Amino acid sequence: MKKLPLAIVFAATFALNSLAFAEEPEAQDGVKVGKLSIFRKLAPTGALENSAAQQYAQTMQQAQQQKALAPDNHPQLIRLRAIAAKLIPFALRWNERAPQWKWEVNLLGSKEINAYCAPGGKIAFYTGILDTLKLTDDEVAMIMGHEMSHALREHGAERTGKSLVANLAVKGAELFAHYKGYDANVVGAVGAVGSGAAKVAILSFSREDETEADIVGLDIAARAGYDPRAGITLWKKMGLINKNAPPKWLSTHPPGKDRIAEIQKHLPEVMPLFANAREINLENIPAYRSNVKGIEPVSFVARGTQGE
Repeated sequence: MKKLPLAIVFAATFALNSLAFAEEPEAQDGVKVGKLSIFRKLAPTGALENSAAQQYAQTMQQAQQQKALAPDNHPQLIRLRAIAAKLIPFALRWNERAPQWKWEVNLLGSKEINAYCAPGGKIAFYTGILDTLKLTDDEVAMIMGHEMSHALREHGAERTGKSLVANLAVKGAELFAHYKGYDANVVGAVGAVGSGAAKVAILSFSREDETEADIVGLDIAARAGYDPRAGITLWKKMGLINKNAPPKWLSTHPPGKDRIAEIQKHLPEVMPLFANAREINLENIPAYRSNVKGIEPVSFVARGTQGE
Protein backbone atom coordinates (compact mmCIF):
# COMPACT_ATOMS: atom_id res chain seq x y z
CA MET A 1 0.00 0.00 0.00
CA LYS A 2 1.39 3.43 -0.94
CA LYS A 3 2.29 5.86 1.79
CA LEU A 4 0.25 9.05 1.78
CA PRO A 5 2.38 12.12 1.01
CA LEU A 6 2.45 15.05 3.43
CA ALA A 7 1.06 17.26 0.67
CA ILE A 8 -2.25 15.45 0.98
CA VAL A 9 -2.27 15.69 4.74
CA PHE A 10 -2.21 19.47 4.61
CA ALA A 11 -4.27 19.90 1.45
CA ALA A 12 -7.36 21.29 3.14
CA THR A 13 -5.50 23.85 5.21
CA PHE A 14 -3.31 24.92 2.30
CA ALA A 15 -6.26 25.33 -0.05
CA LEU A 16 -8.12 27.46 2.47
CA ASN A 17 -5.13 29.64 3.30
CA SER A 18 -4.14 30.11 -0.33
CA LEU A 19 -7.52 31.71 -1.04
CA ALA A 20 -7.72 33.75 2.15
CA PHE A 21 -6.93 37.18 0.85
CA ALA A 22 -8.83 40.45 0.57
CA GLU A 23 -9.05 42.88 -2.29
CA GLU A 24 -6.92 46.00 -2.21
CA PRO A 25 -8.21 48.66 0.19
CA GLU A 26 -9.88 51.81 -1.06
CA ALA A 27 -8.65 55.27 -0.11
CA GLN A 28 -11.01 56.85 2.42
CA ASP A 29 -11.04 59.03 5.50
CA GLY A 30 -11.81 57.55 8.88
CA VAL A 31 -10.96 53.89 9.43
CA LYS A 32 -9.34 51.87 6.68
CA VAL A 33 -10.20 48.26 6.00
CA GLY A 34 -10.02 46.25 2.79
CA LYS A 35 -12.78 45.84 0.30
CA LEU A 36 -15.39 43.15 0.84
CA SER A 37 -13.96 39.63 1.07
CA ILE A 38 -13.81 37.62 -2.15
CA PHE A 39 -15.24 34.64 -0.26
CA ARG A 40 -18.67 36.27 -0.21
CA LYS A 41 -18.82 35.86 -4.00
CA LEU A 42 -19.13 32.10 -3.50
CA ALA A 43 -22.55 32.61 -1.90
CA PRO A 44 -25.49 33.57 -4.19
CA THR A 45 -25.97 37.35 -4.22
CA GLY A 46 -28.85 38.34 -1.99
CA ALA A 47 -29.68 34.75 -1.04
CA LEU A 48 -28.70 35.21 2.59
CA GLU A 49 -30.56 38.50 2.73
CA ASN A 50 -33.80 36.90 1.56
CA SER A 51 -33.39 33.99 3.94
CA ALA A 52 -32.52 36.32 6.82
CA ALA A 53 -35.57 38.49 6.11
CA GLN A 54 -37.86 35.46 6.29
CA GLN A 55 -36.28 34.21 9.50
CA TYR A 56 -36.42 37.70 11.02
CA ALA A 57 -40.10 38.01 10.17
CA GLN A 58 -40.81 34.63 11.76
CA THR A 59 -38.89 35.63 14.89
CA MET A 60 -40.85 38.86 15.20
CA GLN A 61 -44.14 37.03 14.62
CA GLN A 62 -43.33 34.50 17.34
CA ALA A 63 -42.31 37.29 19.71
CA GLN A 64 -45.57 39.08 19.03
CA GLN A 65 -47.55 35.92 19.78
CA GLN A 66 -45.66 35.61 23.05
CA LYS A 67 -46.25 39.29 23.77
CA ALA A 68 -42.49 39.86 23.78
CA LEU A 69 -42.38 42.24 20.81
CA ALA A 70 -42.25 45.87 21.87
CA PRO A 71 -45.03 48.05 20.39
CA ASP A 72 -44.13 51.03 18.24
CA ASN A 73 -44.77 53.44 21.12
CA HIS A 74 -42.37 51.68 23.53
CA PRO A 75 -39.88 54.32 24.78
CA GLN A 76 -36.86 52.06 24.33
CA LEU A 77 -37.90 51.10 20.80
CA ILE A 78 -38.42 54.76 19.90
CA ARG A 79 -34.92 55.40 21.25
CA LEU A 80 -33.39 52.55 19.23
CA ARG A 81 -35.08 53.64 16.00
CA ALA A 82 -33.94 57.23 16.52
CA ILE A 83 -30.33 56.09 16.90
CA ALA A 84 -30.64 53.83 13.85
CA ALA A 85 -32.04 56.72 11.80
CA LYS A 86 -28.85 58.66 12.54
CA LEU A 87 -26.52 55.75 11.80
CA ILE A 88 -28.02 54.39 8.58
CA PRO A 89 -27.08 57.32 6.30
CA PHE A 90 -23.43 56.81 7.26
CA ALA A 91 -23.67 53.04 6.91
CA LEU A 92 -24.71 53.08 3.25
CA ARG A 93 -21.22 53.92 1.99
CA TRP A 94 -19.98 50.52 3.14
CA ASN A 95 -22.11 48.40 0.82
CA GLU A 96 -23.49 49.26 -2.60
CA ARG A 97 -26.73 47.32 -1.97
CA ALA A 98 -27.40 48.84 1.45
CA PRO A 99 -29.46 51.79 0.08
CA GLN A 100 -31.97 49.26 -1.28
CA TRP A 101 -32.26 47.30 1.97
CA LYS A 102 -35.51 47.54 3.90
CA TRP A 103 -33.96 48.52 7.20
CA GLU A 104 -35.93 47.53 10.27
CA VAL A 105 -35.44 47.85 14.03
CA ASN A 106 -37.32 45.91 16.68
CA LEU A 107 -37.05 45.29 20.42
CA LEU A 108 -37.62 41.91 22.04
CA GLY A 109 -38.50 41.47 25.69
CA SER A 110 -35.89 39.05 27.00
CA LYS A 111 -33.19 38.94 29.68
CA GLU A 112 -30.74 37.79 27.02
CA ILE A 113 -27.79 40.14 26.57
CA ASN A 114 -27.86 40.26 22.81
CA ALA A 115 -28.41 42.33 19.68
CA TYR A 116 -27.94 41.59 16.00
CA CYS A 117 -28.34 42.91 12.49
CA ALA A 118 -29.24 40.20 9.99
CA PRO A 119 -28.15 40.43 6.34
CA GLY A 120 -30.32 43.03 4.64
CA GLY A 121 -30.47 45.44 7.59
CA LYS A 122 -32.85 43.63 9.96
CA ILE A 123 -31.92 44.84 13.45
CA ALA A 124 -33.06 43.35 16.76
CA PHE A 125 -32.18 44.38 20.32
CA TYR A 126 -33.08 42.50 23.48
CA THR A 127 -34.20 44.39 26.57
CA GLY A 128 -31.61 42.41 28.53
CA ILE A 129 -28.69 44.18 26.89
CA LEU A 130 -30.22 47.60 27.45
CA ASP A 131 -31.17 47.02 31.08
CA THR A 132 -28.27 44.90 32.32
CA LEU A 133 -25.57 47.13 30.84
CA LYS A 134 -27.45 50.39 31.48
CA LEU A 135 -26.50 51.50 27.99
CA THR A 136 -26.07 55.14 27.14
CA ASP A 137 -27.08 56.33 23.66
CA ASP A 138 -23.39 56.37 22.68
CA GLU A 139 -22.99 52.76 23.81
CA VAL A 140 -26.15 51.70 21.99
CA ALA A 141 -24.69 53.31 18.86
CA MET A 142 -21.45 51.33 19.32
CA ILE A 143 -23.39 48.06 19.48
CA MET A 144 -25.74 48.96 16.66
CA GLY A 145 -22.91 50.18 14.44
CA HIS A 146 -21.01 46.96 15.13
CA GLU A 147 -24.00 44.77 14.25
CA MET A 148 -24.78 46.80 11.15
CA SER A 149 -21.19 46.30 10.04
CA HIS A 150 -21.58 42.52 10.04
CA ALA A 151 -24.37 42.91 7.50
CA LEU A 152 -22.64 45.65 5.52
CA ARG A 153 -19.40 43.69 5.26
CA GLU A 154 -21.38 40.55 4.35
CA HIS A 155 -19.69 38.45 6.99
CA GLY A 156 -22.44 35.82 6.74
CA ALA A 157 -21.80 35.29 3.03
CA GLU A 158 -18.06 35.36 3.70
CA ARG A 159 -18.31 32.59 6.30
CA THR A 160 -20.50 30.57 3.94
CA GLY A 161 -17.88 30.89 1.21
CA LYS A 162 -15.05 29.91 3.52
CA SER A 163 -16.96 26.86 4.71
CA LEU A 164 -17.57 25.84 1.11
CA VAL A 165 -13.87 26.17 0.25
CA ALA A 166 -12.85 24.20 3.34
CA ASN A 167 -15.27 21.37 2.52
CA LEU A 168 -14.22 21.27 -1.12
CA ALA A 169 -10.56 21.16 -0.14
CA VAL A 170 -11.11 18.15 2.12
CA LYS A 171 -13.21 16.35 -0.50
CA GLY A 172 -10.61 17.11 -3.16
CA ALA A 173 -7.84 15.66 -1.02
CA GLU A 174 -9.87 12.50 -0.43
CA LEU A 175 -10.66 12.06 -4.14
CA PHE A 176 -7.05 12.63 -5.15
CA ALA A 177 -5.81 10.14 -2.58
CA HIS A 178 -8.39 7.59 -3.71
CA TYR A 179 -7.37 8.11 -7.35
CA LYS A 180 -3.73 7.47 -6.45
CA GLY A 181 -4.63 4.27 -4.61
CA TYR A 182 -3.72 5.30 -1.07
CA ASP A 183 -4.97 3.50 2.03
CA ALA A 184 -8.66 4.33 2.49
CA ASN A 185 -8.28 4.36 6.29
CA VAL A 186 -5.51 6.93 6.06
CA VAL A 187 -7.57 8.98 3.63
CA GLY A 188 -10.39 9.08 6.15
CA ALA A 189 -8.01 10.23 8.84
CA VAL A 190 -6.72 12.93 6.52
CA GLY A 191 -10.28 14.12 5.95
CA ALA A 192 -10.85 14.37 9.68
CA VAL A 193 -7.60 16.30 10.19
CA GLY A 194 -8.39 18.60 7.30
CA SER A 195 -11.91 19.22 8.56
CA GLY A 196 -10.63 20.01 12.05
CA ALA A 197 -8.02 22.40 10.69
CA ALA A 198 -10.65 24.12 8.57
CA LYS A 199 -12.93 24.58 11.59
CA VAL A 200 -10.12 26.16 13.60
CA ALA A 201 -9.31 28.47 10.69
CA ILE A 202 -12.93 29.55 10.38
CA LEU A 203 -13.09 30.32 14.11
CA SER A 204 -10.10 32.58 13.59
CA PHE A 205 -11.74 34.29 10.63
CA SER A 206 -14.85 34.87 12.71
CA ARG A 207 -12.78 36.69 15.31
CA GLU A 208 -11.36 38.81 12.51
CA ASP A 209 -14.90 39.59 11.41
CA GLU A 210 -15.72 40.72 14.93
CA THR A 211 -12.71 43.02 14.99
CA GLU A 212 -13.58 44.45 11.57
CA ALA A 213 -17.16 45.06 12.71
CA ASP A 214 -15.86 46.91 15.77
CA ILE A 215 -13.70 49.16 13.60
CA VAL A 216 -16.30 49.90 10.92
CA GLY A 217 -18.96 50.38 13.60
CA LEU A 218 -16.79 53.02 15.28
CA ASP A 219 -16.57 54.91 12.00
CA ILE A 220 -20.33 54.81 11.38
CA ALA A 221 -21.22 55.88 14.92
CA ALA A 222 -18.61 58.64 15.02
CA ARG A 223 -19.89 60.18 11.77
CA ALA A 224 -23.39 60.17 13.25
CA GLY A 225 -22.16 62.14 16.27
CA TYR A 226 -21.77 59.37 18.84
CA ASP A 227 -18.64 59.33 20.99
CA PRO A 228 -16.36 56.42 19.95
CA ARG A 229 -14.88 56.28 23.46
CA ALA A 230 -18.17 54.73 24.53
CA GLY A 231 -16.86 51.54 22.94
CA ILE A 232 -14.30 51.35 25.72
CA THR A 233 -16.79 51.87 28.54
CA LEU A 234 -19.11 49.36 26.84
CA TRP A 235 -16.54 46.56 26.90
CA LYS A 236 -15.54 47.40 30.44
CA LYS A 237 -19.19 46.97 31.40
CA MET A 238 -19.21 43.67 29.53
CA GLY A 239 -16.16 42.60 31.49
CA LEU A 240 -17.95 43.19 34.77
CA ILE A 241 -20.74 40.73 33.89
CA ASN A 242 -18.85 38.28 31.66
CA LYS A 243 -15.96 37.06 33.78
CA ASN A 244 -16.32 33.43 32.69
CA ALA A 245 -15.74 33.95 28.97
CA PRO A 246 -14.39 30.98 26.96
CA PRO A 247 -10.67 30.86 26.03
CA LYS A 248 -9.75 33.06 23.10
CA TRP A 249 -8.83 30.18 20.81
CA LEU A 250 -12.25 28.57 21.28
CA SER A 251 -14.32 31.72 20.95
CA THR A 252 -15.63 33.51 17.89
CA HIS A 253 -15.38 36.78 19.81
CA PRO A 254 -12.11 38.46 20.79
CA PRO A 255 -11.61 39.03 24.55
CA GLY A 256 -12.88 42.35 25.87
CA LYS A 257 -9.36 43.62 26.59
CA ASP A 258 -8.38 42.98 22.97
CA ARG A 259 -11.43 44.86 21.73
CA ILE A 260 -10.66 47.79 24.01
CA ALA A 261 -7.08 47.88 22.72
CA GLU A 262 -8.33 47.86 19.12
CA ILE A 263 -10.76 50.70 19.82
CA GLN A 264 -8.01 52.74 21.46
CA LYS A 265 -5.81 52.12 18.44
CA HIS A 266 -8.41 53.59 16.09
CA LEU A 267 -9.51 56.56 18.19
CA PRO A 268 -7.17 58.94 16.30
CA GLU A 269 -9.03 58.02 13.10
CA VAL A 270 -12.59 58.33 14.40
CA MET A 271 -12.46 61.07 17.04
CA PRO A 272 -12.04 63.78 14.36
CA LEU A 273 -15.18 62.41 12.65
CA PHE A 274 -17.06 62.66 15.94
CA ALA A 275 -15.79 66.19 16.63
CA ASN A 276 -16.78 67.27 13.12
CA ALA A 277 -20.27 65.79 13.48
CA ARG A 278 -20.78 67.53 16.82
CA GLU A 279 -18.99 70.72 15.74
CA ILE A 280 -16.74 70.72 18.79
CA ASN A 281 -13.06 71.44 19.35
CA LEU A 282 -11.28 68.10 19.59
CA GLU A 283 -8.28 69.55 21.41
CA ASN A 284 -10.40 70.59 24.40
CA ILE A 285 -12.81 67.67 24.46
CA PRO A 286 -13.66 66.48 28.01
CA ALA A 287 -13.24 62.88 29.12
CA TYR A 288 -16.07 60.46 28.38
CA ARG A 289 -17.65 59.34 31.64
CA SER A 290 -19.49 56.10 32.19
CA ASN A 291 -22.81 55.95 34.01
CA VAL A 292 -21.55 52.98 36.04
CA LYS A 293 -19.36 53.40 39.10
CA GLY A 294 -15.91 51.84 38.97
CA ILE A 295 -15.28 52.57 35.29
CA GLU A 296 -12.68 55.28 34.83
CA PRO A 297 -13.35 58.24 32.50
CA VAL A 298 -11.86 57.84 29.03
CA SER A 299 -9.81 60.77 27.79
CA PHE A 300 -8.45 61.58 24.37
CA VAL A 301 -5.58 63.86 23.51
CA ALA A 302 -5.56 65.12 19.92
CA ARG A 303 -2.69 64.33 17.56
CA GLY A 304 -2.94 60.60 18.13
CA THR A 305 -2.29 60.29 21.87
CA GLN A 306 -5.05 59.06 24.12
CA GLY A 307 -5.30 57.84 27.66
CA GLU A 308 -7.71 57.07 30.40
